[in-house]
Amino acid sequence: MPDDYAEHLQQHDEILRSLTAMLAAQHVMNQEQRDINARLTLAIERIDRTLAHVEITQARVETLLARMLRTDTNGQDA
Repeated sequence: MPDDYAEHLQQHDEILRSLTAMLAAQHVMNQEQRDINARLTLAIERIDRTLAHVEITQARVETLLARMLRTDTNGQDA
């Protein structure tokens, strides 16, 4: 019986060491994911700002084209 108990404790210790190692590895992976998420967030914010600038530029170009290509009421060039 004492050998069974000692073996049981050894298995328990091995499980705890394994779980501790997995937890440490998970912690590292979580930090890496946080870093990736932060980079992605910054990239998305830059894309959003760029898109806003593109939309403003597009509106300006459309306005300029409309002024350049004015037509009279019959749809003919002025």
